[in-house]
Amino acid sequence: MASVTSLSDSVQQHLASALTATLPEAAGSDPLLRRSDRADFQANGILALAKKTKANPRELAVQVVSQVATGDVIADVEVSGPGFLNITIADRAITENLAARYTDESGRLGVPHAEHAGTTVIDYAQPNVAKEMHVGHLRSAVIGDAVVQILEFTGEHVVRRHHIGDWGTQFGMLIQYLDEHPHELDHKAARVTGEEAMSNLDRLYKAARKLFDSDEEFKTRARRRVVDLQAGEPKTLATWQKFVDESKIYFFSVFEKLDMEVRDPDIVGESGYNDMLAETCRLLEESGVAVRSEGALCVFFEDVKGPDGKPVPLIVQKSDGGYGYAATDLSAIRDRVFNLKANSIVYVVDARQSLHFKMVFETARRAGWLGDDVKAFQLAFGTVLGKDGKPFKTREGETVKLEDLLDEAVERATAVVREKAEKVGLTEQEIVENGRYVGVGAVKYADLSTSAVRDYKFDLDQMVSLNGDTSVYLQYAYARIQSILRKAGEARPAAHPELALAPAERALGLHLDRFAETLLEVAASYEPHKLAAYLYQLATLLTTFYDQCPVLKAESPEQVENRLFLVDLTARTLHRGMALLGIRTPGKL
Repeated sequence: MASVTSLSDSVQQHLASALTATLPEAAGSDPLLRRSDRADFQANGILALAKKTKANPRELAVQVVSQVATGDVIADVEVSGPGFLNITIADRAITENLAARYTDESGRLGVPHAEHAGTTVIDYAQPNVAKEMHVGHLRSAVIGDAVVQILEFTGEHVVRRHHIGDWGTQFGMLIQYLDEHPHELDHKAARVTGEEAMSNLDRLYKAARKLFDSDEEFKTRARRRVVDLQAGEPKTLATWQKFVDESKIYFFSVFEKLDMEVRDPDIVGESGYNDMLAETCRLLEESGVAVRSEGALCVFFEDVKGPDGKPVPLIVQKSDGGYGYAATDLSAIRDRVFNLKANSIVYVVDARQSLHFKMVFETARRAGWLGDDVKAFQLAFGTVLGKDGKPFKTREGETVKLEDLLDEAVERATAVVREKAEKVGLTEQEIVENGRYVGVGAVKYADLSTSAVRDYKFDLDQMVSLNGDTSVYLQYAYARIQSILRKAGEARPAAHPELALAPAERALGLHLDRFAETLLEVAASYEPHKLAAYLYQLATLLTTFYDQCPVLKAESPEQVENRLFLVDLTARTLHRGMALLGIRTPGKL
């Protein structure tokens, strides 16, 4: 696809030429262009250049302005303060620039597609086998999925990994308990799937845990069963596989409710690295990165100390020969670097595990598995809180099940959609479908519109509100445009660069021009909340535009076409941006 130059790129080129014409030695200098509230753009680079050349900054700014070619792109340039340049874009340039996006058949809206991008492995959505998913699993799934979509759209080769908890002591405990209490899963066991199967497994897990904690003899038998599992004893392995398979059916059903694709080949749990653990330990010990301490294989760090001031190590192998999470995580890094050829590894994991990952990454660096050519990054996220500001729980004090939370969100959203259904002519099927899109979108957007590292309050009433920074507000903005386009009759969207733009049209057009640069910034920093903020501002500018600029009752047929073109491009941008966040945009709401 031919790339669509943004207005900021065009202005940058004009300023670079003016700087070179004023000071030949300034060739290649950065004009430090940014969006501004005082004008369309502001350039701040002259101050640094004046300091470097020992010139008066304001006088230098005046000289540069005299060299700026105004007309096609830049309508006006003014010197402000000690040497800032305030730049106003020509109306024609705004419309022509947006028209290039609008007519681009790739539908990329000016976003470049990197041809030779790297490979990023993203570790996200990590539920545990034999345990129901709860609200704590929400953020990893939703944030990870958005980052995957955004990176893939910008051209990155993305490998998805779901590091499910499917190994360790709890499975010896679970298998042993089922062996001794076979009747506890035999009722309807052949027929149950999804949520019902998981509820049975969850109940079984709690019963096994209770016995494990209270009965030393059972604990011993369960630990022997872990050894059988690790040795690959056929009967033990077959029971374990049954737990994994039933859990996956449930996981898929929850992710489907979240309107999120999770593929079976991308699920590589803790067990997937089991054969690598011994070699990982050997490599670390032979290289001196890890040392034996009281029988355990440990990695020590200067800056990690306990309350007593003594170093707190990363334990790779326990003194009894068992492997900890660190061994699995380090083996996963080896696999991702050497087998999957990753340039970047992103872990979408709870902020409370930050110290663990800091130590794991540093260990991998010392071992030479991570370096300048391969980077690991923890996209840490905060906690989902209730309205009271405490971790979100049920009235009984239990963690909220993710399915229950999604069901309630869809129920509330469906009620909101139903209120307006008659007015817009929705069928019952459309009410149900849109209720699902609005409900799930509300949950996702509340999460994604918050900086990942911050905690946020889960307030369904606010999430499904038509007012404020909610996905419903954005979805209604999109649906409103579709309604206008349906009512346009024979009038069609068409750009008219010869027309002057009203202030609200200019503001909307300039914001539309920012889509590509916003998306590239989000992809580089793994910050989907910045895309959510961009889309909310777009919907807000659209509301102002509606209030000030009649579309179908504009002054001339050309103005009708130009405004239809502006709102249609806004709709396409909302649709694309929301899709990258994993949120649907129904055409009628």
